Amino acid sequence: MAESPSCCSVWACCFFSLYSCHWRKHSQEKMPTSKCDWLWFGLLAAAFLLSLGCLYIGLILLNDLHNFNEFLFRHWGHWLDWSLVLLPVVSVLVTYSTLLLLLALFLHLWAQPLHLHWLHKGLLSLTVLLVAAALVGLEIQWQEEWRSLRLSLQATAPFLHIGAVVALTLLAWPVADAFYRSQRRGPNMLLLLLFIGAALAIYLAPLGISSPCLMEYSHLPPKPGLVGHRGAPMLAPENTLMSLRKTAECGASVFETDVMLSSDGVPFLMHDERLDRTTNVASVFPTRAAGHSSDFSWAELQQLNAGTWFLERPPFQGARKLSGPEQQEAKNQTVPSLRELLEAAADLNLSVMFDLRRPPPNHTYHHTYVNCTLDAVLSAGVPQAMVLWLPDEGRAEVQLRAPELPQVYGYRKENRTERPQLLNLPYQDLPLTDIKLLQRDNISVNLFVVNKPWLFSLLWCAGAASVTTNACQLLRQLPHPVWLIPPQTYLMIWIVSDCVSALLLLWVFFLQGKWAREREKPVSETSVLLTKINAILLE
Repeated sequence: MAESPSCCSVWACCFFSLYSCHWRKHSQEKMPTSKCDWLWFGLLAAAFLLSLGCLYIGLILLNDLHNFNEFLFRHWGHWLDWSLVLLPVVSVLVTYSTLLLLLALFLHLWAQPLHLHWLHKGLLSLTVLLVAAALVGLEIQWQEEWRSLRLSLQATAPFLHIGAVVALTLLAWPVADAFYRSQRRGPNMLLLLLFIGAALAIYLAPLGISSPCLMEYSHLPPKPGLVGHRGAPMLAPENTLMSLRKTAECGASVFETDVMLSSDGVPFLMHDERLDRTTNVASVFPTRAAGHSSDFSWAELQQLNAGTWFLERPPFQGARKLSGPEQQEAKNQTVPSLRELLEAAADLNLSVMFDLRRPPPNHTYHHTYVNCTLDAVLSAGVPQAMVLWLPDEGRAEVQLRAPELPQVYGYRKENRTERPQLLNLPYQDLPLTDIKLLQRDNISVNLFVVNKPWLFSLLWCAGAASVTTNACQLLRQLPHPVWLIPPQTYLMIWIVSDCVSALLLLWVFFLQGKWAREREKPVSETSVLLTKINAILLE
């Protein structure tokens, strides 16, 4: 085994002890790295890549994590912000696998054996299993988020490419060392070919990168308008009049909400089919807490408090803390009717867009719920132009009775006789939507639900007319997209970074080759000297 200088020997001893959990003097270890050890090193590299990918997925899905929290509340019955659990766990896995991988690389550079301890083997196997379970769960329960991840690459790919170039350049040192140390020609050539293939793939990756934010500053579309998703749910209890007021203060132009019908036919604001998440129904009607929201009469709904839950279990971490008067206002919130909402929205100069939930089959208004809702809209006495009609059920009849109601469509049909003026689509549909072509046809596109600045910036560059958001107070503060790079500038960054990396790779392989020849030279000279001495003695 190659000897190291004393300082390096001390570090090698420490790293070997951490990696193998063998605390005796490592210089006595003569066993080389076996094929099994290399297999475990491969698993270590896989665990690192999987955990790093899982961390990326977690950070991207923070935009939609509130939906996940609500889903688990409906099935579990307890509220928890799962980002406080999942992200720390994934961060620990990434940190652990990264440190272990660095230990392995340094040990290899110091020509030390890679004898991984069984405890590390168990933890690595657990890491791979946890990440695999998370990915399978995502595929089964939250499949649409794969489209979110593909879309995120339009925002992150230019920077991921730079990171990959840096990682490739740093990896060149241990790869070159392994190439020149090994005496086996076949594995050497395979290692070199794999490294060259990876380098070419990374260097040429920008050929496949496409992002709307690669544009000239002069071509940047206007900033999208803001639609408050259930109002301003980070600043006030969702679907309440306080949330409506906060929406106006955020600078949003539309209040988006959800409407249900009470058992006696009064349209009211509520998102969930059960009242227990956003009201105190469990204390007022304990035997009916699990009942459908539409099974309660309007008189019963008025007895509920719709704000104390917001203070007891805040739905969004990191939201601004309410002042004393705001907390008192939140405590006094009740379930508003659609008519109350429309009258208050008219005073605040806000438009209203709502999803209409059909009552259960045994409900009195199961078949007439659309007409009941339209009656409430017309009787409110507000301008029809401020009510954006989203429900598809009974749309033809609605247009006959209220022709001035702007019609919002959730999807496009090729055989639609009337050209839509406003489309309301999930942001994951962006790659399938030619926004600029729609704009030329005078069709505006609203995308939902957008909470993170990176996603808002991407949709801004793409030309979205508006976005539905939970974070209107955050997005209104963005004066420009998070990043915007002219194509020629990015081309220059791409070429320069690739060229610098390629030169460093050549320098590393040249230097390692030179050192390898110097290591062989003393051995050769010693052999010649011994041969001459042998010849003299024989004479």
